Amino acid sequence: MDEIFKALRDPTRRKILQLLRDGSLTAGEIADEFDISKPSISHHLDLLKRADLITVVREGQFLRHHLNTTVVEDLLRWVIDLNSPDHEK
Repeated sequence: MDEIFKALRDPTRRKILQLLRDGSLTAGEIADEFDISKPSISHHLDLLKRADLITVVREGQFLRHHLNTTVVEDLLRWVIDLNSPDHEK
């Protein structure tokens, strides 16, 4: 869970996740949305992948990045559970 929160702490990584809501993208397509270097985007993608917030699938010569909705759903359940009256049980 710590890796997830570390990944979500950065606004660039949060924006990448928002971009991936609409479908998979290559690193180049993601980089086109930012005014930072491609190596910086690669670093952000690596942190998101290590946190299991995204998955990467090879399609021909391209690597497509996908939002891992399973981890996002688990995180949301955890946050909702924190607010639940019986979370102490």
